[in-house]
Amino acid sequence: EKSMKVFDKIAVFGCKATTLFLLDNLNLPFPVRHLITITPEAGQKHQVADYLDLKAAAEARGIEVYQAKYYSLQHDDDLMHINSLGIDVAIVMGWQRLIPAQVLSGLRIGAFGMHGSSMNLPLGRGRSPMNWSIIEGRKVFYTNLFRYDPGVDSGDVVDTFKFQITDRDTAETMHFKNTLAMKYLVERNIDKLVRNDFQLTKQDDSITPTYYPKRSPEDGLIDWEQDVEVLARFIRAVTRPFDGAFTFSGDQKISIWDAHVFDVHDFGYEKWAAGSVVAVFESGKFLVKCFGGLLLVTACDAPFAVQKGMQFGNDALEIKRFERNYLGFFDIPGEE
Repeated sequence: EKSMKVFDKIAVFGCKATTLFLLDNLNLPFPVRHLITITPEAGQKHQVADYLDLKAAAEARGIEVYQAKYYSLQHDDDLMHINSLGIDVAIVMGWQRLIPAQVLSGLRIGAFGMHGSSMNLPLGRGRSPMNWSIIEGRKVFYTNLFRYDPGVDSGDVVDTFKFQITDRDTAETMHFKNTLAMKYLVERNIDKLVRNDFQLTKQDDSITPTYYPKRSPEDGLIDWEQDVEVLARFIRAVTRPFDGAFTFSGDQKISIWDAHVFDVHDFGYEKWAAGSVVAVFESGKFLVKCFGGLLLVTACDAPFAVQKGMQFGNDALEIKRFERNYLGFFDIPGEE
């Protein structure tokens, strides 16, 4: 029920660098009282990307810290302890597990997290939506503040922020934008949340949900048969903090962290095969002949000096071909 009473016992659930960014930068009229997180051992065990041990940092800010026994929070001690805190509003950031129903039911107002998609939900549920949006050449991304219910990505939406995807955006800058969108959405809605006075919008159930597939490090293998524009986007989409795009010279691996379309003209290199290094500049930056033009590689890691005439290839690895929908995109209708 809506009230003028304020339910301002706020907890944050998270265990990543983004969680700390939120604790440091959220500008709220109410203090965050509790942090629910996991130990470094659990972070390692679950291979949490960008895991950060937040205990000391949170305690220095006067936040009470609870390190859960299970990342799933399904341990009896976890359920008992969290429910004993009397949390009103939980903000979930940098926590890659569902929040169990036994925890959700113990929150006075609810748990709020973010999910996003380049088309707005329920289109584009599933995995790695920011990476996929760059790969697909999308121009905008929607970040939603949603209330958790015991289901995947199906929570009702409190508010949405839309931001652009530019030609310079990478996996990293998308991550920054998404984190800032979450910060802004929480700030913009906190007064309504603590007064239990907010509107929830159901995701449009006349639309069949679509799901992006999970991406793995080995999916960073470069397919030199692709157009130069597609390759430049692909490299930006999987660069740090992810594992990066890679290719081989013979059996030696080279990781390419940054590249862009140099020119659609070939400067006399038309006859060179796609994937071949046609020129190396004194700075070490080099040009690769591709279909549709030349790719300038500006940052890479290789155990060898890149030289003119090198031919990049797959070292007999298989390029994974992800299924496409009828529009040519990678979000597939159906269940996750």
